[in-house]
Amino acid sequence: MTSTSTLSRRAALLALSALAAPAAFAQAAWPTKPVTLLVGYPPGGQTDFAGRVLLGTLQTALGQAVVIDNKAGVNGNLAAADVLKAPADGHRLLVGNGSMTISAHVYTTLGMVDPRQLTPIGSMLQSALVLAVPASSPVKTYAQFVDHVKAKSKAGNGIDYGTGGVGALPHVTMELLRERLGEPKMNHVPYKGSSPAMTDLIAGRLDAMFDASSVIAPFIKSGQLRPLLVTSDKRVPAFPDVPTAAEAGLKDFTVLSFIGLFGPPNLSPEIVKKANAALNTALKDPAVIKGITDRGDEPGGSTPEQLGALVRSQYKTWGDVVKANNIKAD
Repeated sequence: MTSTSTLSRRAALLALSALAAPAAFAQAAWPTKPVTLLVGYPPGGQTDFAGRVLLGTLQTALGQAVVIDNKAGVNGNLAAADVLKAPADGHRLLVGNGSMTISAHVYTTLGMVDPRQLTPIGSMLQSALVLAVPASSPVKTYAQFVDHVKAKSKAGNGIDYGTGGVGALPHVTMELLRERLGEPKMNHVPYKGSSPAMTDLIAGRLDAMFDASSVIAPFIKSGQLRPLLVTSDKRVPAFPDVPTAAEAGLKDFTVLSFIGLFGPPNLSPEIVKKANAALNTALKDPAVIKGITDRGDEPGGSTPEQLGALVRSQYKTWGDVVKANNIKAD
């Protein structure tokens, strides 16, 4: 004979199963409405481009509309904070870039999002940095650049290098290079964005600058800037004659500007898997590949685990550089 308590337990289990089934179905059916990609920067930049170049193919892969919402501010933190607090249903995702791994260290009073709290989905694109000097500079190679830096430092004044702002990837990359060179005198000149910095570099008012290959590519092609090296482990197809850091004599110096797709915390593995598959499918589209490579970037494509590992690695690397050089943006 079955006891009353046993019947009660069975009834409870059946009720829980009935409740769980719709939730599991909802996750499997994602997306059930348009998906919004939050971008923490204005239209026209590299992060915004990464979302827009994939819109059409993502929509096809997901069977739902995908829209961009530019929520610019605080170096991308407004959009990141939005997604951090979003429902874990996969309908608000973040197009985030590698600056998130730096901002949490250099902005100490603004409540910056720790990117390790977000759910990694997959990489969208990546870009090597290029070390460039004005076309008018006497420096022709990385070896000559090192000699020039050390000579100017010994003379007491040091070189002037520009960036798009304190704590930006080009800034911490140049500081990492300065560490590798024995900490010669190098003067950081921050600008409000890389465009005005690039203008002064071209005019010869700055000695050197790091920036993403897609940003510098037009000025290399026009002959206004001279590239000395790229920070990837292989040459950039947009300018194949430019050596990698290792080829130029700078070993173990791989720095990539990356953009990835992230979800809110606790996003279900089922949604992550489906979103990752859609993203990687979109990145194999020939038109998407051409759009990315024509700019000097490289298509992404990764597992969620690979993107998560990259975020954690860069978070530690740049945290160490920021601390060693006392870099603060507030």
